[in-house]
Amino acid sequence: MLAISGIDLAAFFATYLGDYDWVPAAVLFASWETLYMVFLSTAVSYLVGMPLAIILVTSEKGHILENLQLNQVLGSIVNAVRSLPFIILLILAIPFTRWVVGTSIGTVASIVPLSLAAIPFVARLVETSLKEIDWGLIEAALSMGASNWQIISKVLLPEAMPSVVLGVAITAINLVGYSAMAGVLGGGGLGTLAYYHGYMRYQTGIMWITVIVLIVIVQGIQMLGDKAAGRIINKRR
Repeated sequence: MLAISGIDLAAFFATYLGDYDWVPAAVLFASWETLYMVFLSTAVSYLVGMPLAIILVTSEKGHILENLQLNQVLGSIVNAVRSLPFIILLILAIPFTRWVVGTSIGTVASIVPLSLAAIPFVARLVETSLKEIDWGLIEAALSMGASNWQIISKVLLPEAMPSVVLGVAITAINLVGYSAMAGVLGGGGLGTLAYYHGYMRYQTGIMWITVIVLIVIVQGIQMLGDKAAGRIINKRR
């Protein structure tokens, strides 16, 4: 019998978790599902969001690819999607999710609304990073005859990369929270575990375990982002 300082741990876990033998495996699997959703949705959001951000920046007035009409249309779409609370977007995206993956329930299905929610967020994050670049660097590249693509690939993206990497961490952390919300509607991951077992079955211990795991995941993502950005900055010195 497990005991520490006279406390019967088996009785303690049985009180708060019931038959607790399944809990470690369930938490591990739910954590994997959460990381899977967050990783893929972050990747998809940057594959779409970064080009969108580049277009938003370079199509502004006075920039290298000035196109005010395109800029206004894309900016309005980004703002419209960002204005939707995630839970509403999750519901509105159900038909599209079913069309893409064939179902609206489960871990794979959750990646679709997570990506849709993150794309405009990423676009604005990267846009902000690109706008922080000194215009003098762009002017210098133009004076040397650099093409638009060379300015984007050799000036804008390299200069903004430390900030972009930190943005990846911020995006992933936001998606951890979004994935927990998706879990309430059957999206899988730690959200589903916390809701259906911790809340619906009144197993408070499971709820606290999922909270602790989520905190650990968020801290880990932030540490990785800080280290990656620091390495990029150190290479420039």
